[in-house]
Amino acid sequence: MRHQLSFACEGATLAASLDEAAGRTGLLIVSGGNEIRSGAHRGMAMLAARVAEAGHPVFRFDRRGIGDSEGMNGGFESSGPDINAAIAAFREAAPHVTRIIGFGNCDAASALLLHRPLALDGLIIANPWTYDGDAAEAAEPALPPAAAIRARYLARLRDPKSLLRLIKGEVDFRKLFRGLSALKATAVPAAPDSLAARLDRAITGLDTPATILLATGDRTAQAFVESCPSALSRLPVERLASPSHSFAGEDADWLYQRVLVALES
Repeated sequence: MRHQLSFACEGATLAASLDEAAGRTGLLIVSGGNEIRSGAHRGMAMLAARVAEAGHPVFRFDRRGIGDSEGMNGGFESSGPDINAAIAAFREAAPHVTRIIGFGNCDAASALLLHRPLALDGLIIANPWTYDGDAAEAAEPALPPAAAIRARYLARLRDPKSLLRLIKGEVDFRKLFRGLSALKATAVPAAPDSLAARLDRAITGLDTPATILLATGDRTAQAFVESCPSALSRLPVERLASPSHSFAGEDADWLYQRVLVALES
């Protein structure tokens, strides 16, 4: 059964939803960008219902200044108190819960990493946001990461239809040369105070079990792979061949299964 409730965070009242279940391991869903707790196309609300049906309680909330919550929206980098208050509210609303796994997508994933230590027993980090600035406001670069461009052109070279279009002169050569020139560019190390560098340090010092989920066709995930390569050798990584940043449609089943594995480990 789903209940609506509220809790306090630094003088503001935050709105939350609890999907009840008897399990002792619960899932805390942190919303990314300026999304309300239901998520893109209600994806997080549907995930919560399925996870609760499988026996695990799920807590979702709107951070300050978002959705039904009071206060000023300070973005994901200011959401540490919100997450900590949500954890405490979850434990109070479901006192039988002894373990809480935190899940976040995009800048919510980054928030879970940046605001450690948190009173969580595990993390599920999906498509972490590495561009400086809030995901709801910052623009992605005009070109995708070099790794993504490389994979795209290699796939096209293996495609007879693409080669035929090249021979017939149906390819935009200016766009082609622009893409190929990006492959030659030397990767510039992230500045020490950049979001990517801070996330890399956070992962290095992580003392909580965590799993990274990546949609390999998503630009945000591709940028994470390029900006934080050492993170991929430190934590388990699950990859889905999809461009869906929010694991929409059929990808929701894949996400659900990975969440269940983390909850039941």
